Amino acid sequence: MRISFHGHSVVKIQTNKHTILIDPFINGNGQTDLQVEQENPDVILLTHGHNDHVGDTVELAKKNDALVVAPNELANYLGWQGCRVHNMHIGGAYNFDFGKVKYTQAFHGSSYVTDKNEIIYTGMPGGILFTAEDVTIYHAGDTALFGDMELIGKRHPIDVAFLPIGDNFTMGPEDAAYAVSLLKPKIVVPIHYNTFPPIVQDPNDFANLVEGADVQILKPGEEVNF
Repeated sequence: MRISFHGHSVVKIQTNKHTILIDPFINGNGQTDLQVEQENPDVILLTHGHNDHVGDTVELAKKNDALVVAPNELANYLGWQGCRVHNMHIGGAYNFDFGKVKYTQAFHGSSYVTDKNEIIYTGMPGGILFTAEDVTIYHAGDTALFGDMELIGKRHPIDVAFLPIGDNFTMGPEDAAYAVSLLKPKIVVPIHYNTFPPIVQDPNDFANLVEGADVQILKPGEEVNF
């Protein structure tokens, strides 16, 4: 398995048979190394409905007939846009041919802003536990720190955790470091920072606060080192 970070909250997982993109915000993302026309995902996993996470999902899904897995209301909305979708919700898990997906809670919002400045409610936000080839990845999405992260870590031993550190909209470095102590992943990668002025952070500040996990600060395009 290859796991790579591509700026903001974009993560790519390549298993033996499938390519999975999480929160593929590419166009408009000054931090990413990806180009929409060069990406060919089999699956797109979404944490919530904000534009900087849904990103280019509709174009990518239609171009590649990719399956979009998302929280229920967001999946419904994307289905109306012509995407092939699988609806899920918080606490639910499903075994797909590409791996197991389970949604966890996240404390944030979830809505989609259209070109007409309409706000479409897209249900509850979530985090994602993805397991394939004996590796479990936790993508927290956008979230505040919450105590049940400890329960997530106890119930699901995590190999790699992707945690937001940008503050303002999500956890900042201090809360994210405390989240690591609850989740107890083997490896943690900071995400959701430096894309916009309100979330500028030095990831080394986060790394210096973390204990008990291998912090890997990845540049866009770099892979997790197991």
